[in-house]
Amino acid sequence: MNILVTGSAGFIGFHTAVKLLKEGHRVVGYDNLNDYYDPHYKQLRLEVLNSYDNFELVKGDLEDLTTLQNAWKHASPDKVLHLAAQAGVRYSITNPNAYISANIVGFQNIIELVREHKPDNFVYASSSSVYGGNTVHPFSEDQDVSSPISLYAATKKSNELVASCYSHLYDIPSTGLRFFTVYGPYSRPDMALFKFAKLMSENKPIPV
Repeated sequence: MNILVTGSAGFIGFHTAVKLLKEGHRVVGYDNLNDYYDPHYKQLRLEVLNSYDNFELVKGDLEDLTTLQNAWKHASPDKVLHLAAQAGVRYSITNPNAYISANIVGFQNIIELVREHKPDNFVYASSSSVYGGNTVHPFSEDQDVSSPISLYAATKKSNELVASCYSHLYDIPSTGLRFFTVYGPYSRPDMALFKFAKLMSENKPIPV
C-alpha cells in the first residue's frame, strides 16, 4: 500500500514508518524537522528511514497547505497515519501559537484532504493529556474529557471532536490514539524516562 505518515521523523512516527517499510509498503513521510528538541535525534531517525528504497520524505509544516497538498498528490495514500503535532504540555504555556498552528490549523488541513480524497482509513494521534484532572483510575475511553488543563490537551481534544464530526458528516473511518508516556529506542530526550534516568545516575532527586 501507499501510506502517508506525518511526523515520520518523530519518535512514534519513525517506529511506525519502519514497521510499515519492513512490511514492504511505500511510505511517504511528512515532517518539518523542527527544533523543539535536539534535531540530531530526528537526523538519526532519518538516516534509518532513508536506508529503505520505499521511503521518501517531504519536508513541510502542517499549516503549509500547498506543500501538504503536494505531498498528498505524490503519496496518493491508501491510508493516512497523522502522527505529527507540536508536542509537550509545558511548552504550550510559553509558546501557544505553535500549538494553534500545528495542532488546530494543521489538523484541519490534513482532515480536509482526507475528506476530499477518501483514503481507506485515517488514524491520528491524540493524547492521554485529554484526561486532564480526571481522578478516576484506570482511565477509559468512555470517561468525560471535557476539562483539559493545558492548551496542548485542549488542541488534542479539539482534534477528537473534529474527527468525530467529519466521521459523522462524511462517513470517514477514523481512529484516535490517546498515547500515554511512550518510550523506547530513539525516544524523545525530554520524556520522563530520560529525565529520571539522568537524575538517578547523578544521584539527584527527581522533582514531581
